[in-house]
Amino acid sequence: MQAVAVVTGASSGIGAATAVKLAEAGYQVVLTARRADRLAEVAERITAAGGAAQARQLDVTDRAAVSALADSLDRCDVLVANAGGAIGADTIAASSPDDWQAMYQVNVLGTLHITQALLPKLIASGAGAIVLMGSTAGLISYEGGGGYVVAKHGTHAIAETLRLELYDQPVRVIEIAPGMVKTSEFAVNRYRGDTAKAAAVYAGVAEPLTDADVADAVVWSVTRPPHFNVDLMVIRPRAQAAQHKVHREQPPADLR
Repeated sequence: MQAVAVVTGASSGIGAATAVKLAEAGYQVVLTARRADRLAEVAERITAAGGAAQARQLDVTDRAAVSALADSLDRCDVLVANAGGAIGADTIAASSPDDWQAMYQVNVLGTLHITQALLPKLIASGAGAIVLMGSTAGLISYEGGGGYVVAKHGTHAIAETLRLELYDQPVRVIEIAPGMVKTSEFAVNRYRGDTAKAAAVYAGVAEPLTDADVADAVVWSVTRPPHFNVDLMVIRPRAQAAQHKVHREQPPADLR
């Protein structure tokens, strides 16, 4: 029987790229996200290429909906808990508690909901894999990161704790922590639709990571032999030595 991979946040960016590459690797992919129309487009792309995919609209912060999804599946071999995101780049003093709550709900509680709901099936598979999409923001703080840093530290804590608690179960817990990744929506959403601010994040960086790069890392990790666990994979573009140290060939005026 074909192995099943569930990907959250699969309507665009890293999630969509990961779903496509998992299908290419032979998985039947269950794509989930809130935007049904975008999900359908990704699923159609997969099936047109000969892969197996189904689109399921889902808000990972809705526990009842997450439980219903899990109950509807016969099996689950891989979970990619990718749904997340950042809102704003304000200082802690100026940030909105509502933004913090929204980020915590999706990055932390959403990850908790989908992991808890699918864990019995992942264990039952005999060789399950849970991939939590972290961030370098979950490993080191930076100015203006505030609520996103806190939320991604939460994702990192889930991965570390879950790995300890499942040490005697046939389930691998993998955390992928990307640095600067240029996707079509992440920075735009963070800056509330301000495309100029979003573009400035990547200005002068010759080759930031792409969603396909991160998807490659996910697929490589889950396709290792079952005894081979990737605890934590930190990936950055070569131009980014650290959160605060990025080589920019032609930085914009506001970054000089």
